Amino acid sequence: MDFSWSEMLLVGIVALIVIGPKDLPAMFRELGRITAKIRAMGREFSRAMEQAASESGVKDAVDGLKAVSNPTGAGLDAVKSAADRFEKWDPMKHPAVTAKPLTPPPVPAKAVAAADAAAPEPAAAAVGPATEALYEQKAARKAVMDEAAAKLKAISQPADAPAPRTPGRRRKKPASTGGEEA
Repeated sequence: MDFSWSEMLLVGIVALIVIGPKDLPAMFRELGRITAKIRAMGREFSRAMEQAASESGVKDAVDGLKAVSNPTGAGLDAVKSAADRFEKWDPMKHPAVTAKPLTPPPVPAKAVAAADAAAPEPAAAAVGPATEALYEQKAARKAVMDEAAAKLKAISQPADAPAPRTPGRRRKKPASTGGEEA
């Protein structure tokens, strides 16, 4: 418990009034003896628990768990040092050097139109075997998806079903009288 000086003064004044000035020192002495006994019992209990833990091997297990849960043992120190280096890194001291610009310069529209008109249809660019295999896989997947979509469309719209009606309000057609209107 944490008492301020004003609270302790208030308790002292109340004790002085209730107990009286003659019995107050004896009461404080007795209170001091009781608290000393309680503290001694607490110390004795904690020593007995520590001794029992050391005899049963619990302390060794606790030390083992602390060693396993140590961040340096788990390799977290490397992550922390990398994070520290990243936070301390100044891009102005070590700018990234590129050999060529990341984006090509814009090409004027006239040059593109002239190049398209003058050049014949370009041949397919040479691709490696891995890229060719990816193109084939993509084409096969597209064919399977198109076939599945056609089957689902055929199932959802039977052949003898009327054409779907367009949404919206319809006007009634006037009854034809057989003659032309003027």
